[in-house]
Amino acid sequence: MHIKIVAGIGTSAVAAVTTGHRVFFVVLAVLMGVSVAATALIARHWGAQRIDEAESVAWTALILSIGLAALLSIPTLLFPLPIARLFGLNDEATHSAASFIFWLGVFNIFSAINMMLGTALRATGDVITPLCYLVFSSSLNIIFAYMFAFGVGPLPEFGVAGVALGGSSGATLITLAFATAWWRGKFNLKPVKKLRIDKNAARQLVSIGMPSVLEQGIVQLAFLVFFAIVAQYGTSAYAAYGIGISLVSFSIVVGFGFGIAAATLVGQQLGAGHTELAVAAGWRSLRMGIASMTLLSILLIAFARELAGFMIDDPEVIELTVIFIYIIAVLQPVMACEFTLAGALRGAGDTRSPLVATFCGIILGRLLPAWVFARLGLSIYWIFAVMVFDYVIKAAILLQRYRSKKWLDISIGVNKSANTVPAVDSDK
Repeated sequence: MHIKIVAGIGTSAVAAVTTGHRVFFVVLAVLMGVSVAATALIARHWGAQRIDEAESVAWTALILSIGLAALLSIPTLLFPLPIARLFGLNDEATHSAASFIFWLGVFNIFSAINMMLGTALRATGDVITPLCYLVFSSSLNIIFAYMFAFGVGPLPEFGVAGVALGGSSGATLITLAFATAWWRGKFNLKPVKKLRIDKNAARQLVSIGMPSVLEQGIVQLAFLVFFAIVAQYGTSAYAAYGIGISLVSFSIVVGFGFGIAAATLVGQQLGAGHTELAVAAGWRSLRMGIASMTLLSILLIAFARELAGFMIDDPEVIELTVIFIYIIAVLQPVMACEFTLAGALRGAGDTRSPLVATFCGIILGRLLPAWVFARLGLSIYWIFAVMVFDYVIKAAILLQRYRSKKWLDISIGVNKSANTVPAVDSDK
């Protein structure tokens, strides 16, 4: 919705917000690695009914995330303009992007708190509480972003910077409420309330999370390069890509949701000693993910032009966005395979296989073909089309890894509960 809010300001504003979001995702890459490790460990402990250990991991992960978020905020606060200039945009878009990047950096710590609290609760099986806070957070984010951008009431008109300042301020209010409720013991996972962290949990988080950190680092840096390639085709193409990503974000969130569910269920079943149920949980998540994202792909294709026209009124950008939506919509079932199986593997503590799949897909399937096509002078449509190679390669690697069941042998330093008994696989 941030892109929709600034679409009326102009194509340069859309490009600026797209750039700011991409930089923000780079900052979040490290935090996502910690989140993946926390999910695996908390779910495993929770499944083994080791509640104290699960709470210790959650507390340690939260403290680490806050520290990392503070550290990662420094470049965005001190050097927002040089960072924005890396994208090769025009002067107006570059300066707007710089202000957007700065204000997002100011609120990075609160984003980290929200991410880690949501991760911890989901790993215990509580998906409703994080969802409720997400709905309120997103709502205030949109409302405040609009008010600060256009100067509603007594507020001055901040433009593109106001989207980041207002949106982050609104989301921060909900994060503070979320953290307060958790601190008061309102959820099934309680805070440890100690200044020190669990060193053993920290080592496990680093060991499991490092491949995911590296994976996300590769993803985000590769996206930056890909954005730079797209930017060579002009502001309209760049804006179309940003709008297209924004429009398909809902279906991508659905895919991530099934990935989180797979990670949680697989981790909990392994913690309880039910390996067959763990395997079945991954396959079940895959089937549901493919069905859901296939339905969404049909809707995207059917309403591609209407969605693009809703976001912006520039005819050239609309046309480019429609083509992008067609391509990404066809890939939705393949993306579901990546999201769910990668989530299941991470829930088992196998973070290296998704790393390998991501590297092969995004480097060999996306960046190299895009660079070659750009050097050959092919149209922007060819650049968009390389996403097909990327997602197909990743899905194929992950599918082969999951079917091998070798990930069941991975040890993450969490012992099974002594009270577990074999379970019957209800899918068989």
